Amino acid sequence: MEGMTMDSDMSGMDMGHMMKGATGNYGMTRDASGTAWQPESSPMDGWHGMLGDWSTMLHGSLTGVYDHQGGPRGGDKVFSESMLMGMAQKQVGSGTLTFRAMLSLDPLMGKRGYPLLLQTGETADGVSPLVDRQHPHDLFMELAALYSVPVGNDVSLFGYVGYPGEPALGPPTFMHRFSGMDDPAAPITHHWLDSTHITYGVLTAGVVAGDWKIEGSLFRGREPDQFRWNFDPISLDSASGRLSWNPSPNWALQISYGFIRSPEQLEPGVDQHRTTASASYNLPLESGNWQTTLAWGRNANQPGHTLDAFLLESALSWHRHTVFARAENAQKDELFEPPSPLAGDVFRVSTLSLGYVYDIPVARHLKLGLGAMGSVYDLPTAIQPAYGSGPVSYMLFTRLKID
Repeated sequence: MEGMTMDSDMSGMDMGHMMKGATGNYGMTRDASGTAWQPESSPMDGWHGMLGDWSTMLHGSLTGVYDHQGGPRGGDKVFSESMLMGMAQKQVGSGTLTFRAMLSLDPLMGKRGYPLLLQTGETADGVSPLVDRQHPHDLFMELAALYSVPVGNDVSLFGYVGYPGEPALGPPTFMHRFSGMDDPAAPITHHWLDSTHITYGVLTAGVVAGDWKIEGSLFRGREPDQFRWNFDPISLDSASGRLSWNPSPNWALQISYGFIRSPEQLEPGVDQHRTTASASYNLPLESGNWQTTLAWGRNANQPGHTLDAFLLESALSWHRHTVFARAENAQKDELFEPPSPLAGDVFRVSTLSLGYVYDIPVARHLKLGLGAMGSVYDLPTAIQPAYGSGPVSYMLFTRLKID
């Protein structure tokens, strides 16, 4: 394309071609999903370049998965999951304007998504909940604009508008965290930490002062419906706030709170108060990278239970190899539906996953990954007749990723 140059090696680019931090005076590698921050030393795969006055970046992946979930409530499925994200940025007046578009072809896997033991949340048909399955993402995951303007030494004000977008609530979304992005399965703690990452209507404003950021959002509380190809209505009926601190290039910490109006379509009378806290540590290595994330989320349902969830995940990469692991513990009250006598009961469940992927360069900006992941579970005695005493699950996958 005329006027466009591309180079995937950020260190070799003219600094004038480099994107800046979208919300303030820092390196772009601090930016994660929405307006969330990650450690600034985190690697960022992408195809970078210039289009006229615009700095651009394109990144994404396409993964084919064979999924086997063990036990009586498990299942098997072959499916694909995908994400493509484009960014463009330029100076406008005294500030920085950034546009983002992120799309997924996940709706092609079907409304019921894929089997995933202990996962809960959303619906496939508007009538029954998805249990032991992960819902597909919408075609449009983010269409957003962000403008930041400096107001002092290392101080900036910013605004973010998304339809859909991601409010200031929780840590970076799991598919954008280096510690979690290689795992083909969504965390079972997803609806405690980062389920608001696709929200149809988001307004966020905040202040960045050096390594600190405070921000607040108005957004639509209802999660996306079962029609994954369309746009849901806008309704700014919920609110959240987040405080982020990156004390060094290797650390990112956040604490956040949100009031979410009627998040579940099948429980329209239940509102939710969500509190999260997380810490991510990133260690650049001579020939790779190591990142670990620890996160806690609490959903206080009104009316309903107050439920806690914990996540610890880590990924170590060197040369073409990546080893990743995830441990989760969550209180769940949606694993059983009437007429089961266990319907509505709270159970604390745990899962441990370990995986590996080997990446092979196949083109200048593309690599092919071959991987496998296995999971085991710790289940209360009361639910073992339904799930089995020791189910084992695994996923085999191949992935194309922009490098």
